[in-house]
Amino acid sequence: MTKQTAQHLNLIGDSIILLAASAVATKVAGRPWHWLVFLGMSMGSTFVWMLGGRVLRHYDSWNGRGMAGDVVLTGTLLGIMLGVMATLRLVVPPYAAGSQIDRFILVSMPCILWLRSTTSWLRRREIPIRQLLVVGIGPLGRHTGLEIIDRNDHRRVLGHLRFADEAIHDRLPGEVLGTAADLENILKKHVVAEVFIAGNGDSQRVEMQQCIRVLERFGIPFALPAAGFRFGRARPEYERAVADGYIHYLCVRHKPVQLAFKRLFDVGASAVALGLISPLMVTVAVLIKFTSRGGILFKQERVGRHGRPFHMLKFRSMVVNAEELKAKLMAMNEQAGPVFKMKRDPRITPIGRFIRKFSIDELPQLINVLRGEMSLVGPRPPVPSEVAKYEAWQRRRLSVRPGLTCVWQVSGRNEISFEEWMYLDMQYIDHWSLAQDFQLILKTVPVVLTGRGAS
Repeated sequence: MTKQTAQHLNLIGDSIILLAASAVATKVAGRPWHWLVFLGMSMGSTFVWMLGGRVLRHYDSWNGRGMAGDVVLTGTLLGIMLGVMATLRLVVPPYAAGSQIDRFILVSMPCILWLRSTTSWLRRREIPIRQLLVVGIGPLGRHTGLEIIDRNDHRRVLGHLRFADEAIHDRLPGEVLGTAADLENILKKHVVAEVFIAGNGDSQRVEMQQCIRVLERFGIPFALPAAGFRFGRARPEYERAVADGYIHYLCVRHKPVQLAFKRLFDVGASAVALGLISPLMVTVAVLIKFTSRGGILFKQERVGRHGRPFHMLKFRSMVVNAEELKAKLMAMNEQAGPVFKMKRDPRITPIGRFIRKFSIDELPQLINVLRGEMSLVGPRPPVPSEVAKYEAWQRRRLSVRPGLTCVWQVSGRNEISFEEWMYLDMQYIDHWSLAQDFQLILKTVPVVLTGRGAS
Protein backbone atom coordinates (compact mmCIF):
# COMPACT_ATOMS: atom_id res chain seq x y z
CA MET A 1 0.00 0.00 0.00
CA THR A 2 1.46 3.35 -1.05
CA LYS A 3 1.57 6.44 1.13
CA GLN A 4 -1.12 8.20 -0.93
CA THR A 5 -3.43 5.16 -0.88
CA ALA A 6 -3.14 4.81 2.89
CA GLN A 7 -3.90 8.50 3.38
CA HIS A 8 -6.90 8.36 1.02
CA LEU A 9 -8.31 5.29 2.77
CA ASN A 10 -7.95 6.99 6.14
CA LEU A 11 -9.68 10.13 4.89
CA ILE A 12 -12.48 8.23 3.10
CA GLY A 13 -13.16 6.11 6.17
CA ASP A 14 -13.31 9.14 8.45
CA SER A 15 -15.51 11.06 5.98
CA ILE A 16 -18.02 8.18 5.82
CA ILE A 17 -18.25 8.15 9.61
CA LEU A 18 -18.76 11.93 9.73
CA LEU A 19 -21.47 11.63 7.06
CA ALA A 20 -23.27 8.89 9.01
CA ALA A 21 -22.95 10.81 12.29
CA SER A 22 -24.40 13.93 10.62
CA ALA A 23 -27.34 11.89 9.29
CA VAL A 24 -28.12 10.49 12.72
CA ALA A 25 -27.69 13.89 14.40
CA THR A 26 -30.09 15.68 12.02
CA LYS A 27 -32.91 13.09 12.06
CA VAL A 28 -34.83 14.59 14.98
CA ALA A 29 -37.67 12.45 16.35
CA GLY A 30 -41.09 13.52 15.13
CA ARG A 31 -39.68 15.82 12.45
CA PRO A 32 -38.75 15.32 8.79
CA TRP A 33 -35.15 15.37 7.65
CA HIS A 34 -33.53 18.78 7.90
CA TRP A 35 -31.68 18.54 4.60
CA LEU A 36 -30.00 21.94 4.80
CA VAL A 37 -28.84 21.28 8.32
CA PHE A 38 -27.64 17.81 7.29
CA LEU A 39 -25.67 19.22 4.34
CA GLY A 40 -24.22 21.98 6.50
CA MET A 41 -23.20 19.59 9.28
CA SER A 42 -21.74 16.89 7.02
CA MET A 43 -19.86 19.29 4.74
CA GLY A 44 -18.76 21.53 7.59
CA SER A 45 -17.50 18.66 9.78
CA THR A 46 -15.63 17.10 6.86
CA PHE A 47 -14.06 20.45 5.95
CA VAL A 48 -12.95 21.12 9.53
CA TRP A 49 -11.62 17.56 9.80
CA MET A 50 -9.66 17.80 6.55
CA LEU A 51 -8.28 21.26 7.40
CA GLY A 52 -7.25 20.20 10.91
CA GLY A 53 -5.76 16.97 9.59
CA ARG A 54 -3.72 18.86 7.01
CA VAL A 55 -2.41 21.45 9.47
CA LEU A 56 -1.53 18.82 12.07
CA ARG A 57 -0.40 16.27 9.45
CA HIS A 58 -2.78 13.71 10.86
CA TYR A 59 -2.36 11.36 7.88
CA ASP A 60 1.34 11.86 7.22
CA SER A 61 3.60 8.83 7.02
CA TRP A 62 6.02 10.29 9.56
CA ASN A 63 4.37 11.96 12.52
CA GLY A 64 6.36 10.60 15.46
CA ARG A 65 3.29 10.29 17.68
CA GLY A 66 2.84 6.54 17.96
CA MET A 67 -0.58 4.91 18.39
CA ALA A 68 -1.37 6.44 21.80
CA GLY A 69 -0.44 9.93 20.63
CA ASP A 70 -2.42 9.37 17.44
CA VAL A 71 -5.55 8.55 19.44
CA VAL A 72 -5.07 11.69 21.55
CA LEU A 73 -4.72 13.82 18.42
CA THR A 74 -7.84 12.23 16.93
CA GLY A 75 -9.75 13.21 20.06
CA THR A 76 -8.34 16.72 19.75
CA LEU A 77 -9.58 17.07 16.16
CA LEU A 78 -13.02 15.83 17.22
CA GLY A 79 -13.03 18.36 20.05
CA ILE A 80 -12.21 21.21 17.65
CA MET A 81 -14.99 20.09 15.33
CA LEU A 82 -17.52 19.86 18.15
CA GLY A 83 -16.50 23.32 19.35
CA VAL A 84 -17.33 24.73 15.90
CA MET A 85 -20.71 22.95 15.96
CA ALA A 86 -21.53 24.27 19.42
CA THR A 87 -20.77 27.81 18.25
CA LEU A 88 -23.08 27.39 15.23
CA ARG A 89 -25.90 26.22 17.48
CA LEU A 90 -25.65 29.46 19.42
CA VAL A 91 -25.69 31.80 16.42
CA VAL A 92 -27.88 29.90 13.91
CA PRO A 93 -31.33 29.02 15.37
CA PRO A 94 -32.37 26.59 12.56
CA TYR A 95 -29.14 24.69 13.07
CA ALA A 96 -29.90 24.31 16.78
CA ALA A 97 -33.45 23.12 16.08
CA GLY A 98 -32.44 20.56 13.49
CA SER A 99 -29.34 18.94 15.01
CA GLN A 100 -28.42 16.91 18.05
CA ILE A 101 -24.71 17.14 18.88
CA ASP A 102 -24.93 14.36 21.45
CA ARG A 103 -25.97 11.94 18.69
CA PHE A 104 -23.12 13.14 16.50
CA ILE A 105 -20.67 12.47 19.35
CA LEU A 106 -22.11 9.01 20.08
CA VAL A 107 -21.63 7.94 16.47
CA SER A 108 -18.44 9.71 15.37
CA MET A 109 -16.13 9.55 18.35
CA PRO A 110 -16.25 5.79 19.13
CA CYS A 111 -16.12 4.83 15.44
CA ILE A 112 -13.19 7.06 14.49
CA LEU A 113 -11.22 6.10 17.61
CA TRP A 114 -11.95 2.45 16.91
CA LEU A 115 -10.63 2.78 13.37
CA ARG A 116 -7.50 4.48 14.67
CA SER A 117 -6.77 1.84 17.29
CA THR A 118 -7.88 -1.47 15.77
CA THR A 119 -8.59 -1.38 12.01
CA SER A 120 -5.23 -1.66 10.29
CA TRP A 121 -6.41 -1.30 6.68
CA LEU A 122 -7.76 2.19 7.39
CA ARG A 123 -5.26 3.50 9.92
CA ARG A 124 -2.19 2.13 8.18
CA ARG A 125 0.44 4.71 7.41
CA GLU A 126 3.53 4.19 5.36
CA ILE A 127 6.28 3.88 7.95
CA PRO A 128 9.19 6.15 7.03
CA ILE A 129 12.30 4.46 5.70
CA ARG A 130 15.14 4.28 8.23
CA GLN A 131 18.50 4.63 6.53
CA LEU A 132 21.18 2.33 7.90
CA LEU A 133 24.91 2.41 7.27
CA VAL A 134 27.04 -0.75 7.34
CA VAL A 135 30.73 -0.46 8.11
CA GLY A 136 32.41 -3.46 6.56
CA ILE A 137 32.19 -5.17 3.16
CA GLY A 138 33.48 -8.60 4.19
CA PRO A 139 31.26 -11.69 4.61
CA LEU A 140 29.62 -10.27 7.76
CA GLY A 141 29.03 -6.85 6.19
CA ARG A 142 27.54 -8.41 3.05
CA HIS A 143 25.35 -10.78 5.09
CA THR A 144 24.16 -7.88 7.28
CA GLY A 145 23.14 -5.81 4.27
CA LEU A 146 21.28 -8.71 2.66
CA GLU A 147 19.50 -9.57 5.90
CA ILE A 148 18.29 -5.97 6.32
CA ILE A 149 16.87 -6.04 2.79
CA ASP A 150 15.27 -9.49 3.23
CA ARG A 151 13.44 -8.42 6.38
CA ASN A 152 11.56 -5.73 4.45
CA ASP A 153 10.84 -3.84 7.69
CA HIS A 154 11.06 -0.28 6.37
CA ARG A 155 14.83 -0.12 6.69
CA ARG A 156 17.24 0.30 3.82
CA VAL A 157 20.98 0.20 3.43
CA LEU A 158 22.23 3.66 2.62
CA GLY A 159 25.61 2.20 1.74
CA HIS A 160 28.75 0.48 3.02
CA LEU A 161 32.08 1.70 4.29
CA ARG A 162 35.02 -0.63 3.97
CA PHE A 163 37.80 -1.32 6.42
CA ALA A 164 41.35 -0.65 5.23
CA ASP A 165 42.22 -4.36 4.77
CA GLU A 166 39.08 -5.20 2.76
CA ALA A 167 39.17 -5.53 -1.02
CA ILE A 168 36.36 -3.94 -3.04
CA HIS A 169 33.94 -6.37 -4.74
CA ASP A 170 30.59 -6.13 -6.52
CA ARG A 171 28.56 -8.60 -4.42
CA LEU A 172 27.21 -5.99 -2.00
CA PRO A 173 23.53 -4.97 -1.68
CA GLY A 174 24.55 -1.31 -1.47
CA GLU A 175 27.05 1.24 -2.71
CA VAL A 176 30.52 1.57 -1.18
CA LEU A 177 30.64 5.16 0.05
CA GLY A 178 34.23 5.18 1.23
CA THR A 179 36.36 3.80 4.04
CA ALA A 180 35.74 3.57 7.76
CA ALA A 181 37.83 6.71 8.16
CA ASP A 182 35.18 8.62 6.17
CA LEU A 183 32.42 7.85 8.71
CA GLU A 184 32.33 11.36 10.18
CA ASN A 185 31.95 13.02 6.77
CA ILE A 186 29.21 10.57 5.74
CA LEU A 187 27.24 11.28 8.92
CA LYS A 188 27.43 15.01 8.20
CA LYS A 189 25.99 14.56 4.70
CA HIS A 190 23.26 11.97 5.31
CA VAL A 191 20.46 11.25 7.78
CA VAL A 192 21.47 7.91 9.34
CA ALA A 193 19.24 6.12 11.87
CA GLU A 194 21.79 3.48 12.93
CA VAL A 195 25.24 2.18 12.01
CA PHE A 196 26.13 -1.52 11.91
CA ILE A 197 29.84 -2.07 12.54
CA ALA A 198 30.38 -5.41 10.79
CA GLY A 199 34.04 -5.85 11.60
CA ASN A 200 36.45 -8.41 12.96
CA GLY A 201 37.29 -7.73 16.59
CA ASP A 202 40.84 -8.95 16.10
CA SER A 203 42.18 -7.58 12.83
CA GLN A 204 39.96 -4.47 12.64
CA ARG A 205 39.68 -3.57 16.30
CA VAL A 206 41.43 -0.17 15.98
CA GLU A 207 39.16 1.02 13.14
CA MET A 208 36.06 -0.31 14.94
CA GLN A 209 37.04 1.61 18.07
CA GLN A 210 37.51 4.79 16.02
CA CYS A 211 34.05 4.34 14.53
CA ILE A 212 32.55 3.91 18.01
CA ARG A 213 34.14 7.15 19.18
CA VAL A 214 32.74 9.05 16.18
CA LEU A 215 29.25 7.63 16.74
CA GLU A 216 29.33 8.48 20.44
CA ARG A 217 30.27 12.07 19.62
CA PHE A 218 27.42 12.29 17.12
CA GLY A 219 24.95 10.52 19.41
CA ILE A 220 23.91 8.03 16.70
CA PRO A 221 22.84 4.47 17.67
CA PHE A 222 25.14 1.68 16.54
CA ALA A 223 25.36 -2.12 16.61
CA LEU A 224 28.31 -4.43 17.22
CA PRO A 225 28.54 -8.16 16.42
CA ALA A 226 27.33 -10.21 19.39
CA ALA A 227 29.91 -12.94 18.72
CA GLY A 228 32.61 -13.87 16.27
CA PHE A 229 30.88 -17.15 15.46
CA ARG A 230 27.84 -18.40 13.55
CA PHE A 231 25.64 -21.13 15.04
CA GLY A 232 23.44 -23.76 13.41
CA ARG A 233 21.42 -25.18 16.32
CA ALA A 234 22.46 -23.29 19.44
CA ARG A 235 20.43 -20.23 20.44
CA PRO A 236 21.17 -17.52 23.04
CA GLU A 237 19.19 -17.78 26.25
CA TYR A 238 17.67 -14.33 25.69
CA GLU A 239 17.24 -14.46 21.92
CA ARG A 240 15.43 -11.13 21.52
CA ALA A 241 18.48 -9.30 22.83
CA VAL A 242 20.58 -10.41 19.84
CA ALA A 243 17.90 -11.38 17.32
CA ASP A 244 19.94 -10.16 14.36
CA GLY A 245 23.32 -11.25 15.70
CA TYR A 246 24.17 -7.74 16.91
CA ILE A 247 24.15 -5.96 20.24
CA HIS A 248 22.55 -2.52 19.77
CA TYR A 249 23.82 0.51 21.66
CA LEU A 250 22.27 3.93 22.28
CA CYS A 251 24.13 7.16 23.02
CA VAL A 252 21.25 8.60 25.07
CA ARG A 253 19.58 7.32 28.23
CA HIS A 254 17.09 4.57 27.33
CA LYS A 255 13.84 5.15 29.21
CA PRO A 256 11.06 3.78 26.99
CA VAL A 257 8.24 4.18 29.52
CA GLN A 258 9.19 7.76 30.37
CA LEU A 259 9.59 8.57 26.66
CA ALA A 260 6.07 7.25 25.99
CA PHE A 261 4.66 9.44 28.76
CA LYS A 262 6.66 12.39 27.44
CA ARG A 263 5.11 12.01 24.00
CA LEU A 264 1.58 11.65 25.39
CA PHE A 265 2.10 14.74 27.52
CA ASP A 266 3.43 16.64 24.49
CA VAL A 267 0.33 15.85 22.44
CA GLY A 268 -2.19 16.46 25.22
CA ALA A 269 -0.60 19.61 26.64
CA SER A 270 0.01 21.24 23.25
CA ALA A 271 -3.58 20.53 22.16
CA VAL A 272 -4.99 22.07 25.34
CA ALA A 273 -2.59 25.03 25.09
CA LEU A 274 -3.61 25.74 21.50
CA GLY A 275 -7.25 25.79 22.55
CA LEU A 276 -6.65 28.14 25.48
CA ILE A 277 -4.43 30.63 23.64
CA SER A 278 -6.34 30.60 20.33
CA PRO A 279 -7.83 34.10 21.00
CA LEU A 280 -4.31 35.47 21.57
CA MET A 281 -3.02 33.79 18.42
CA VAL A 282 -5.88 35.19 16.33
CA THR A 283 -5.19 38.68 17.69
CA VAL A 284 -1.47 38.43 16.92
CA ALA A 285 -2.23 37.13 13.42
CA VAL A 286 -4.48 40.12 12.71
CA LEU A 287 -1.88 42.60 14.01
CA ILE A 288 0.87 41.07 11.88
CA LYS A 289 -1.30 41.07 8.78
CA PHE A 290 -2.32 44.72 9.06
CA THR A 291 0.98 46.24 10.25
CA SER A 292 3.50 44.85 7.77
CA ARG A 293 3.72 43.32 4.34
CA GLY A 294 4.00 39.55 4.08
CA GLY A 295 2.45 36.39 5.46
CA ILE A 296 1.34 35.75 9.03
CA LEU A 297 3.44 32.67 9.61
CA PHE A 298 7.13 32.21 8.92
CA LYS A 299 8.09 28.69 7.88
CA GLN A 300 11.78 27.94 8.23
CA GLU A 301 13.67 24.73 7.57
CA ARG A 302 15.21 23.34 10.74
CA VAL A 303 17.16 20.21 11.60
CA GLY A 304 15.43 17.64 13.77
CA ARG A 305 16.40 14.36 15.36
CA HIS A 306 19.37 12.63 13.72
CA GLY A 307 19.49 15.39 11.10
CA ARG A 308 15.98 14.91 9.69
CA PRO A 309 14.84 18.28 8.25
CA PHE A 310 11.41 19.78 8.96
CA HIS A 311 9.70 23.17 8.68
CA MET A 312 9.36 25.01 11.98
CA LEU A 313 6.47 27.46 12.31
CA LYS A 314 6.65 30.92 13.88
CA PHE A 315 4.65 34.10 13.76
CA ARG A 316 6.47 36.37 11.32
CA SER A 317 8.39 38.95 13.33
CA MET A 318 10.69 40.25 10.59
CA VAL A 319 10.41 41.96 7.25
CA VAL A 320 9.73 39.81 4.19
CA ASN A 321 13.34 39.82 2.89
CA ALA A 322 14.90 39.10 6.30
CA GLU A 323 16.93 36.14 5.06
CA GLU A 324 18.47 38.23 2.25
CA LEU A 325 19.42 41.00 4.70
CA LYS A 326 20.98 38.52 7.11
CA ALA A 327 24.06 38.09 4.89
CA LYS A 328 24.68 41.85 4.99
CA LEU A 329 24.41 41.92 8.79
CA MET A 330 26.71 38.98 9.55
CA ALA A 331 29.56 41.33 10.44
CA MET A 332 27.38 42.71 13.28
CA ASN A 333 26.68 39.29 14.79
CA GLU A 334 26.80 39.53 18.60
CA GLN A 335 26.81 35.77 19.30
CA ALA A 336 29.91 33.60 19.10
CA GLY A 337 29.73 30.40 17.08
CA PRO A 338 27.62 29.58 14.03
CA VAL A 339 24.38 31.21 15.28
CA PHE A 340 23.32 34.78 14.41
CA LYS A 341 21.97 37.09 17.13
CA MET A 342 21.56 40.89 17.32
CA LYS A 343 19.87 42.80 20.14
CA ARG A 344 18.89 45.63 17.77
CA ASP A 345 18.21 43.62 14.66
CA PRO A 346 16.88 46.12 12.05
CA ARG A 347 14.92 43.37 10.30
CA ILE A 348 12.46 43.02 13.18
CA THR A 349 9.09 44.78 12.84
CA PRO A 350 7.57 46.80 15.74
CA ILE A 351 5.00 44.07 16.43
CA GLY A 352 7.74 41.50 15.94
CA ARG A 353 9.90 43.04 18.65
CA PHE A 354 7.06 42.72 21.16
CA ILE A 355 6.09 39.15 20.33
CA ARG A 356 9.74 38.06 20.32
CA LYS A 357 10.39 39.60 23.72
CA PHE A 358 7.62 37.49 25.28
CA SER A 359 8.16 34.47 22.99
CA ILE A 360 4.68 34.84 21.50
CA ASP A 361 6.21 34.30 18.06
CA GLU A 362 7.05 30.73 19.13
CA LEU A 363 3.43 29.70 19.85
CA PRO A 364 2.74 28.18 16.39
CA GLN A 365 5.42 25.63 17.22
CA LEU A 366 2.79 23.89 19.32
CA ILE A 367 1.56 22.66 15.94
CA ASN A 368 5.06 21.22 15.30
CA VAL A 369 4.76 19.45 18.66
CA LEU A 370 1.40 17.94 17.69
CA ARG A 371 2.86 16.84 14.36
CA GLY A 372 5.63 14.97 16.17
CA GLU A 373 8.45 17.07 14.76
CA MET A 374 9.21 18.72 18.11
CA SER A 375 8.68 18.21 21.82
CA LEU A 376 7.72 20.69 24.53
CA VAL A 377 11.16 20.26 26.11
CA GLY A 378 14.35 19.61 24.20
CA PRO A 379 17.30 21.39 22.55
CA ARG A 380 16.18 24.15 20.21
CA PRO A 381 16.19 23.02 16.54
CA PRO A 382 19.05 24.64 14.58
CA VAL A 383 19.01 25.77 10.96
CA PRO A 384 21.03 23.70 8.44
CA SER A 385 23.67 26.40 7.96
CA GLU A 386 24.44 26.30 11.69
CA VAL A 387 24.65 22.50 11.78
CA ALA A 388 27.12 22.58 8.88
CA LYS A 389 29.50 24.54 11.15
CA TYR A 390 29.06 22.32 14.21
CA GLU A 391 32.01 20.48 15.65
CA ALA A 392 31.49 16.72 15.94
CA TRP A 393 30.65 16.78 19.66
CA GLN A 394 28.06 19.52 19.13
CA ARG A 395 26.12 17.36 16.67
CA ARG A 396 25.12 15.09 19.55
CA ARG A 397 22.39 17.59 20.42
CA LEU A 398 20.62 16.21 17.33
CA SER A 399 20.31 12.78 18.97
CA VAL A 400 17.00 13.72 20.65
CA ARG A 401 13.80 15.36 19.47
CA PRO A 402 14.14 19.19 19.48
CA GLY A 403 11.89 21.23 21.74
CA LEU A 404 10.18 24.52 22.48
CA THR A 405 12.17 25.11 25.65
CA CYS A 406 15.28 23.72 27.30
CA VAL A 407 17.96 24.70 29.80
CA TRP A 408 19.13 27.52 27.49
CA GLN A 409 15.76 29.30 27.66
CA VAL A 410 15.79 29.46 31.46
CA SER A 411 19.49 30.31 31.75
CA GLY A 412 19.60 33.71 30.10
CA ARG A 413 18.99 32.81 26.44
CA ASN A 414 20.95 35.36 24.38
CA GLU A 415 22.99 36.39 27.41
CA ILE A 416 25.04 33.16 27.43
CA SER A 417 27.73 32.11 24.97
CA PHE A 418 27.30 29.55 22.20
CA GLU A 419 29.74 27.13 23.84
CA GLU A 420 27.86 27.29 27.14
CA TRP A 421 24.58 26.82 25.28
CA MET A 422 25.90 23.62 23.68
CA TYR A 423 27.22 22.40 27.02
CA LEU A 424 23.82 22.94 28.68
CA ASP A 425 22.13 20.92 25.94
CA MET A 426 24.59 18.05 26.42
CA GLN A 427 23.92 18.10 30.16
CA TYR A 428 20.18 17.89 29.46
CA ILE A 429 20.64 14.92 27.10
CA ASP A 430 22.93 13.03 29.48
CA HIS A 431 20.70 13.52 32.55
CA TRP A 432 17.25 13.54 30.98
CA SER A 433 14.19 12.63 33.05
CA LEU A 434 10.48 13.47 33.07
CA ALA A 435 10.91 15.31 36.36
CA GLN A 436 13.54 17.57 34.78
CA ASP A 437 11.19 18.31 31.86
CA PHE A 438 8.42 19.43 34.21
CA GLN A 439 10.87 21.60 36.16
CA LEU A 440 12.03 23.28 32.95
CA ILE A 441 8.44 23.96 31.87
CA LEU A 442 7.69 25.58 35.23
CA LYS A 443 10.87 27.67 35.02
CA THR A 444 10.07 28.74 31.46
CA VAL A 445 6.78 30.43 32.38
CA PRO A 446 8.25 33.35 34.44
CA VAL A 447 11.10 33.75 31.93
CA VAL A 448 8.60 34.15 29.09
CA LEU A 449 6.29 36.47 31.02
CA THR A 450 9.16 38.81 31.96
CA GLY A 451 10.93 38.55 28.60
CA ARG A 452 14.26 37.94 30.36
CA GLY A 453 17.19 37.35 28.02
CA ALA A 454 15.17 37.79 24.83
CA SER A 455 15.99 40.06 21.91
